[in-house]
Amino acid sequence: MLRVGVARVGRLLAPSYSRSLHTTPVLSAIQLNMPSLSPTMEEGTIVKWHKAPGDALAEGDVVCDIQTDKAVMSMEATEEGTMAKVITEENLTVKVGTLIALLAEDGEEWQEVAAAGATAEAPPSSGDTAAAPAAASGGSTPGVVVNMPSLSPTMEEGTIVKWYKAEGEAIAAGDVLCDIQTDKAVVAMEADEDGVVAKILVGEGEAAVKVGQLIALLVEEGQDWKDVSIPGASAPPPTPTPSSTPTIPSSPMATSGQPMTAAVQDFVHPTQTGPAAALLLTQYNINPANVPGSGPKSNITKTDVMDYIKAQALPVPAPAAVPLPGRPAKPAAVVAAAPPPPRPTGGHTDVELTSMRRVIARRLTESKQTAPHGYSSATSDITAVSRLRKDYVRSGFKVSINDFVIKAAAAALQYVPEINSNVVNEELVPQAGVDISVAVATPAGLITPIVRDAAGKPVHQISAEVKELAGRARENKLKLDEFQGGTFTISNLGMFGIAEFTAIINAPQVAILAVGGGREVIHPDTLRATTVMTATLSFDRRYIDEAAAADFMAVFQRMMERPEMVGAGYLGVNRVDRAAAALP
Repeated sequence: MLRVGVARVGRLLAPSYSRSLHTTPVLSAIQLNMPSLSPTMEEGTIVKWHKAPGDALAEGDVVCDIQTDKAVMSMEATEEGTMAKVITEENLTVKVGTLIALLAEDGEEWQEVAAAGATAEAPPSSGDTAAAPAAASGGSTPGVVVNMPSLSPTMEEGTIVKWYKAEGEAIAAGDVLCDIQTDKAVVAMEADEDGVVAKILVGEGEAAVKVGQLIALLVEEGQDWKDVSIPGASAPPPTPTPSSTPTIPSSPMATSGQPMTAAVQDFVHPTQTGPAAALLLTQYNINPANVPGSGPKSNITKTDVMDYIKAQALPVPAPAAVPLPGRPAKPAAVVAAAPPPPRPTGGHTDVELTSMRRVIARRLTESKQTAPHGYSSATSDITAVSRLRKDYVRSGFKVSINDFVIKAAAAALQYVPEINSNVVNEELVPQAGVDISVAVATPAGLITPIVRDAAGKPVHQISAEVKELAGRARENKLKLDEFQGGTFTISNLGMFGIAEFTAIINAPQVAILAVGGGREVIHPDTLRATTVMTATLSFDRRYIDEAAAADFMAVFQRMMERPEMVGAGYLGVNRVDRAAAALP
């Protein structure tokens, strides 16, 4: 049995603990959702629960065993708590992202959490046909749901970057439906079957949504896509009676562009709309009772309001006249004709981090805090490599010094195989293949495409692969297996004029090589100018000691200074014999 720890325990409010304007918030719970344990996993089966309601959980405890599409894996807790309620029983198959259990925080009564979560129903198994929810709106044609997929083992949420299909457009199996920004890259999502795009529920650039959340609806060919039924949406709320809320005008809207009446403003509150939707309702003076809500608990979303405005062909309201500070108000016509105020020259602009950069920041922080970093540096004379590179160029191969660095590092890993390892469940697991991850900077963040079997490829082939992978990385067109699963990482900043630096280990790997640029120095023996390059190995001191790191850097230095040794096969002289060196 393969046992892996999965950090998929999210801090959320339990379904029965939703907050409203008129109630006091009650207990919060920790939701356990079905994790994504492989890039191709779409559903999982609970094989065995190792914890029962009332059992305490510590970080690292096995909660349950899950049958994926490839193996049986164990799900471990990432925080402390008490098992409160099991939602998904054993031998039941559910989709990735489905709620499977509730935990109570330390200090909370798990019985109360279980009682409050008693209304949570177990999802239907994959063998059953899930009936459409009773509360559905938008039409009578049942749709085929398209949920946010899990495109990497660590993906928890995604952002729609671009839709390639519009509503009403036909789509065939294999067609690209949309591009999704994951925690690592932008990945294309392909359709699994033929149909027609009926409803797009998550727009481009909107906030990231959780894995498993509904993002679009399809219908079969020949069905009325405009009459599709939206799961989970309820009918629009009835018009409030005078006894419960202020009277709302019977007219659905006013086109005068004047501010909304006080009665309508009172009707719009945070439990029914978000800030963007409330602003549109106010600007267009729309009665919210006339707008069907498609959000959770029939809340009105911005998209709902925009659809209503488009359907009713409402004119854009005129902007309100705003007098300048400290000056008397002027007629609206004068203010409207006045030129816009100049932009401020000082201040700052807040730039929100992309989901990819947030994940990078979190993982680098975890790596730096979890793995005690050790460092080992070596300076190589790259005169011979530079001369050999010119021979390659004259032969028609436009290789770079970095291509020789990759080849030399791959050869050094064969001499010091303990560096070519991954950490799995806190154990060092040597890797059979030498797959070099090369750090590439993109507008979305740093990504590491992989040169597979770098030790067995010539320099010019490595060069061609790096150019091709780096180009597609900058265009967000890498496939998952092209940037996941490397055994060793190289980060080269020499082309930016950096002489030397240190890098943070790319977990689960145990080492990363930071390469600086070449610089001219005077050779102490010949007193002639020569070109040298400094590289620094960052290694996980829990698994790699200083001696192994020094061996790797010594072999790497030798390969860079004598590049003809790279293709000579294994020669014992290239690694230091410490036992012989210790003899007098």
